[in-house]
Amino acid sequence: MVEIGQVLLAAPRSFCAGVDRAIEIVEILLEQHGAPVYVRHQIVHNDHVVKRLEGLGAVFVDHEDDIPAGAICVLSAHGVAPSVRTNCESRGLRVVDAVCPLVSKVHAEARRYADSGHLVALVGHPEHVEVIGTRGERPEATVVIESPEDAAKLDSGGKPIAVVTQTTLSLDDVAETVDALAERFGDLKRPAADDICYATQNRQDAVKELAKRGATLILVIGSEASSNAIRLVEVAQRHGATALLIDGESGIDPELLEGHETVGVTAGASTPEELVALVLRGLAAFGFDELGEVEVARENVSFRLPREVTAPA
Repeated sequence: MVEIGQVLLAAPRSFCAGVDRAIEIVEILLEQHGAPVYVRHQIVHNDHVVKRLEGLGAVFVDHEDDIPAGAICVLSAHGVAPSVRTNCESRGLRVVDAVCPLVSKVHAEARRYADSGHLVALVGHPEHVEVIGTRGERPEATVVIESPEDAAKLDSGGKPIAVVTQTTLSLDDVAETVDALAERFGDLKRPAADDICYATQNRQDAVKELAKRGATLILVIGSEASSNAIRLVEVAQRHGATALLIDGESGIDPELLEGHETVGVTAGASTPEELVALVLRGLAAFGFDELGEVEVARENVSFRLPREVTAPA
């Protein structure tokens, strides 16, 4: 049965400035040098983006040792430990840095705090590639804290505590854990508000507004590997909506739409906008063809490209 309903579309959504920059770097390198261009780890966590770039000649590898000596090695947006860069240099790879500048900023903070005698409490998910890279800056002085329970068990060894965070978590995500650290250790260096990625915060705020405006079902477009997309699902659920992560229009189940008059749609920061258009078309086919946009912020952030892709040949 065809439903009759409306769609509320979140804004901002889809690509952030760091993702735009990373993808553009790979595209320019392919234009300048031809295939193959090697990328360490997925350039961003979206299967559609990765497959498209593979079609253009990008080769994604799990480790820099899998890249032939002398070849181009693009470092993904998520960042890497210094040991990775050292290994790349020792193997004669031509490194091009596509790391998001906001991630690089957190790396710099981790180094500064550790070198000034602090124990760095890195709030994030221990298996996430960004966290692995940040911890690698000063592994002997950094501990990953995932929850208030972790904070309660932390032994600082008498060192003062400085907190840095995984950028793809929001202020809401980290607040409880940071508060637990403060309760245990008293005074600590708290993360600056701009340690949190502006895009993460904006997209989560938009999801909250979708739920507030009456979206009882919220579809989050993104890949299962995308931390920020998964967080959007969790935010929607915390604010009373049924929420589902879908990879594109094929993920729309008409039975799931039953009983919902208003459906919210958003997309993770590594999800291309064309997937949003396809999902909207799919929803319209099921009768959800009244479209409204819910805007909580306007983004005009851009990051400079590295000199390796802008310098004259």
